[in-house]
Formats: sequence, structure tokens, C-alpha cells
Amino acid sequence: MAHFRFMDLEIWKEAIDLNDQLYDLAEKIEKSKQFRLAEQLRGASLSISNNIAEGSGSFSDKDFANFLNFARRSVFETANITLVSHNRKFIGKNELGIILTRLDTLSRKITNFRKALINKL
Repeated sequence: MAHFRFMDLEIWKEAIDLNDQLYDLAEKIEKSKQFRLAEQLRGASLSISNNIAEGSGSFSDKDFANFLNFARRSVFETANITLVSHNRKFIGKNELGIILTRLDTLSRKITNFRKALINKL
């Protein structure tokens, strides 16, 4: 089986794991016929790992750092959609707290990894 650079990155693995949890939430949202909100959540959460993966294929650390910035921004978009989901009563306060904590942790790790890449330049 082929192996890509991003597959070894802890931030990518965490983004993929979190994405599974957010896809479950999107399925719950769809049951209330809120298809657009569910699709936005899926797209934003998938964008996190996609940008990490895409950036890892860059020829320069500077370019990779730009993709990590996009990934971090997608974390914030996902957090916003999760908050809207809570406000619309699709998830409770406890689940919201768990997801937001995971998103915050991932955001910090992406930031730290990005800083390490930039400091190498």
C-alpha cells in the first residue's frame, strides 16, 4: 500500500478521528431535515484534514505552512457550525464541550506545527 507523508502526522490523525465524530453529528442534524447545516459541518471538518494532507505534498515548508493556516481556519469554521448546532438543540452542552475542547486542542497543535515549520525557514 502506498504511504503518504501526511499519514504520519499526529495532527492529521487527530483531524481524521475528530471528523468521524463530526460526521456522526451531521447525520443527527440531517434527521431534522437541516441538510445544509449538516453539509456545511461535513465540509468544514473534512477541510481540516484535507488541507493538512494537501499541504504535506508541498515542495516548500512555506507553502505547507500556508495550508496549515487554511486547516486552522477550518477548525474555527467547524467550531462555529458546532455552536450553531448546539443553539439549534442538535447537541447538548456536554457534547458541545467535548467537541470544542477537541477542536481547540487540534487548533493549538496545528499552530505549533506551523510555527516549527516557519522557524526552520
